[in-house]
Amino acid sequence: MSSPKWQATGELLGEFRALGRASLLYDVQDSHSGNMAVRRTNERGEDEIVITATGSQKGDLEPSQICFLSATETDYGYYKASSETDIHARVLELPGVRASMHAHVKDLVLATLDDEPKPARPPAFVPVDPLAFHHLGSAIPVDWFAVPSGSPELARVIPERLAGHPLTIIFGHGAVAKGRNLREAFFRLCVGNNAGTVVRAMEKLRIDVGAVRRAVTADPGGAFAGAPPPYAIEGDDRSDFREEEEILKEFVKAGHRIFESRLSPFHTGSMSVRGVDSMLYAPKASMPRDVGGPLLRVALAAGPADDPETALHKAIYATSDFQTVMHCHIPEAEASAHFVYPGEAAPADRIIPVDAEGTFLYLVIPVLPPNVPTGELVRFLHDYKVAVVRGGGVWAVGGQSLSEVLHHPSSLREICLYRIGAVERGLDLRRMEPPKAKRW
Repeated sequence: MSSPKWQATGELLGEFRALGRASLLYDVQDSHSGNMAVRRTNERGEDEIVITATGSQKGDLEPSQICFLSATETDYGYYKASSETDIHARVLELPGVRASMHAHVKDLVLATLDDEPKPARPPAFVPVDPLAFHHLGSAIPVDWFAVPSGSPELARVIPERLAGHPLTIIFGHGAVAKGRNLREAFFRLCVGNNAGTVVRAMEKLRIDVGAVRRAVTADPGGAFAGAPPPYAIEGDDRSDFREEEEILKEFVKAGHRIFESRLSPFHTGSMSVRGVDSMLYAPKASMPRDVGGPLLRVALAAGPADDPETALHKAIYATSDFQTVMHCHIPEAEASAHFVYPGEAAPADRIIPVDAEGTFLYLVIPVLPPNVPTGELVRFLHDYKVAVVRGGGVWAVGGQSLSEVLHHPSSLREICLYRIGAVERGLDLRRMEPPKAKRW
């Protein structure tokens, strides 16, 4: 066996550092929690596992905190590696899996807590948002463990769950995700935590989550606007307009803001700027610093190879004079789209601001059904500049820059947070809303 190496450099260290910082910023880790691992063939042709060291700060990883272990032989370097190395090693043996990541996804953990006697297996987590439903499945497994960290039982059960699921939840502890690369594993953790945020916001709004889950399970096609594009592991470094420095800087800044402000989970959402016969397009709009995503120049005319996300950007431009379009998956907005006022039977068709700035900026924000026709969506965007599609995210438009259009989803999240907080405190939203908003 070759001697273990204890120092990472270059691209590998950069990836671990960038995703470690991103996980801290997105609040799916505390200062020292979680771990990341990849399986690769090294420069000597040997199969090895690369994993973060035990107790390392994922937001500030040092080269010496990345451990290189043999994937096929006993390696005495395990003592320095994460205490959950055995779990990662077994997950990385699964077909097609080259990366795994464990994080303390707090909102997802909180959404799956119960006070039932243990030992007993908790029920699976059923997501009610389109991202988790399509990327993680209609039921995400949850397991309780007497020793929920580094135990032989964990090393046996977690790989079994991940053989059939992209992500699995450890009751009261966190989640583990697999991926074809580390970014995909992180993407799944962020989507999972976002699903927990949606459910928790619904609970604060006193929405019947069980009823929403039954509706989603019975008719996913009717509950969601459509399936988001599958996660692509290639092309993140592509930039078709690298030489256009000002607009490139605008895309990068907007991508950072979307991620850091939690307007959309990692590598979800999209944004575009219209040109004469093409559009500049970011299909993974939520981009942390030092990670990035594809920045494309695509024909403005509709094409047979367009995925639904790209096609909708083009359709909006084809029937309007908008210059920018942004699509985000704001968890608080998704939850608010299901809000039912006391005494009413159906979800409200609008979100009415109750805070000072929100009231100044918007009379109302329309909430549209999942199957809203494109023409109707464009009409509402003409009138309101931002709209929530229940089960389909938030769409916003602008006449000038990405900075202008970014203001809409950013403001909407705050509007939703104030409304959620008001209901949580037992306040009557109807009494707080401006009277003119009720006549819209």
